[in-house]
Amino acid sequence: MTNASDGPQIIYTHTDEAPLLATYSFLPIVQAYAAQAGVDVVTRDISLAGRILAQFPDRLTEEQRIGDALAELGELATRPEANIIKLPNISASIPQLKAAVAELRQQGYDLPDYPDNPTTDEERDARARYDKVKGSAVNPVLREGNSDRRAPASVKNYARSHPHSMGAWSADSRTNVATMGHDDFFSNEKSVVVEADDTLRIEHVADDGTVTVLKESVPVLAGEVVDGTFMNAAALDEFLAEQVARAKAEGVLFSVHLKATMMKVSDPIIFGHVVRAFFPQVFAEYGDTLAAAGLSANDGLGALLSGVESLPEGEAIKAAVAAGIAEGPELAMVDSDRGITNLHVPSDVIIDASMPAMIRTSGHMWGPDGEEADTLAVIPDSSYAGVYQAVIEDCRAHGAFDPTTMGSVPNVGLMAKAAEEYGSHDKTFEIPVAGSVRVVTSGGDTLLEHQVAAGDIWRACQTKDASIRDWVKLAVTRARATGAPAVFWLDEHRAHDANLIAKVNAYLPEHDTDGLTIEILAPADATTYSLERIRRGEDTISVTGNVLRDYNTDLFPILELGTSAKMLSVVPLMNGGGLFETGAGGSAPKHVQQLVKENYLRWDSLGEFFALAASFEHYAGAHGNQRAQVLADTLDRATGTLLDENKSPARRVGQIDNRGSHFWLALYWAEELAAQGDDADLAAAFAPLATQLRDNAETIDAELIAVQGSPADIGGYYRPDDDKASAVMRPSTTLNAALETLGT
Repeated sequence: MTNASDGPQIIYTHTDEAPLLATYSFLPIVQAYAAQAGVDVVTRDISLAGRILAQFPDRLTEEQRIGDALAELGELATRPEANIIKLPNISASIPQLKAAVAELRQQGYDLPDYPDNPTTDEERDARARYDKVKGSAVNPVLREGNSDRRAPASVKNYARSHPHSMGAWSADSRTNVATMGHDDFFSNEKSVVVEADDTLRIEHVADDGTVTVLKESVPVLAGEVVDGTFMNAAALDEFLAEQVARAKAEGVLFSVHLKATMMKVSDPIIFGHVVRAFFPQVFAEYGDTLAAAGLSANDGLGALLSGVESLPEGEAIKAAVAAGIAEGPELAMVDSDRGITNLHVPSDVIIDASMPAMIRTSGHMWGPDGEEADTLAVIPDSSYAGVYQAVIEDCRAHGAFDPTTMGSVPNVGLMAKAAEEYGSHDKTFEIPVAGSVRVVTSGGDTLLEHQVAAGDIWRACQTKDASIRDWVKLAVTRARATGAPAVFWLDEHRAHDANLIAKVNAYLPEHDTDGLTIEILAPADATTYSLERIRRGEDTISVTGNVLRDYNTDLFPILELGTSAKMLSVVPLMNGGGLFETGAGGSAPKHVQQLVKENYLRWDSLGEFFALAASFEHYAGAHGNQRAQVLADTLDRATGTLLDENKSPARRVGQIDNRGSHFWLALYWAEELAAQGDDADLAAAFAPLATQLRDNAETIDAELIAVQGSPADIGGYYRPDDDKASAVMRPSTTLNAALETLGT
């Protein structure tokens, strides 16, 4: 699915899992409609498989090689003509990366193994290439602007008139968040504002004086905020052991909530600490055996249990794990039917999705018995844990939220140029021996320094001054446009936030803030303030850093709308282009499993519809194409009709799925285009299609539902076969034929 032309283009990204499958169905509709307005919609492959293949051209045949689309789009994002629709993609954990490599090798691609412990130059080279693909490799490259995420009016109105289910809360709920509060990233943070352009160096100085350069070159610009911090491994282990005991004593489920995909160095390590803390006897007795076999707790309990199958002690180790589960508190489950626990896979329980889902479900997670239960949610670092505790306490005091009356919390997020913690991947290290880590200027001066012990996790992150200025400007712009208060979620007691507060106070006077309510509150206080307003039906703009942007754009939409996939997510790029993201709902691996099993895809493309309309509008303004504006306006109205007519995907075989939803949008959109009066020629072009789709609606619906219920072959999970996937996702010959007639 790759095209090219010389004129202005809208780039529609080819990504992963459910969004990718939906693209096979939706993109042909988009391209056919856009072509009538002279708008060229093309694709670029930034899928996990595509990113892997782009790293190894020297090992592939000429026919197998693909360009580095991510690098291409990263460069485009810095130019005024950028217009990119970015669908959710896999932020690969190591197990996912390994699985993708295995599939690609089965498909005939000569890729090396992922080396866990590289010892040769060849292995180190392979590891370095794969590390470019791990975690959230896409977002920091494309996000050359800050984030504006909000629920479109049509979605909010639909949620109020068709409220999603909310679990009841009890005043005696025992659900709580557990967090360290000391010796963690929050408490150990140091922060400086760089006075001049420079190139910094990060180095480790062992207690014996040995100096090891951890990162040779960290370019910085004048005014940039540079932070360093660490999590004390011994304190982490003590904390985790206490929480295991606490969950057991309180009779609640034990769960851990991290972001092993985005924080791709630190959080898998922390996850490994959790696994070891839950199974202390297993690792005391068999730790050396597991290590010798190359099995790491960082990869999760599932990888360990799979890996010991071939070991002589395998049965004994599995028995020890079973004993640990029996002796410990009950574990929260990802899939109780299949025995998949919270500790099985580091990327299975992602905090920004798992915590809101728990809060929405009466503060419960699923236990091993398949029943809901109160939960101790373990969030080791205390930077943002208080946000979730504040919501839990509010629900305990006031009950569940009411989607029919509650207000909204749109977000303005600081993320441009890999801002903040999500830009720390290449500057995060597990410390090998005791000593100090210091950040040093090119002149040899020490900017930041921490005393560290073996096993501690140290990280640095950067935030460009230009990104902060633009963030403040966007916050004021949204406050002015909506009239809602804008609250900067910043804690004066955190080193990084203290520097941001100073900059916010310096840059706010550059804008007209008369009549606006703009405040600065610590995250937990900002949460309480926003919740009070939500319960009164009032809106509050949360102006946050990069991680809280991610957390809040799942937390509040899941409570308000039942999902975060229906958000409008616009990134006004700093150099004038536009990046249009299609919601915060992840890439839905379970949806793919359902499709393969029973040819039913319940992915909701509503986020794609909103992003596409915003993209057309941006295109119209950038290129003076009034027909693109007509496409935007009619698509918005068609989307509203889709919601009103309840043509979004259901959940079960025999009901409308993603493909059916696309058909109904195509019908409503064609009818809107045929009826609009701004462009008579465009209306005339779509009138026959609108009639054809309406007259054949019953037939098309039947064709789309008829294929459901049997397994579907898409030719690959990480890299589907285009022909097979297209055949699965476009099963209506009547719809396909109708689209072919457009413009003829």
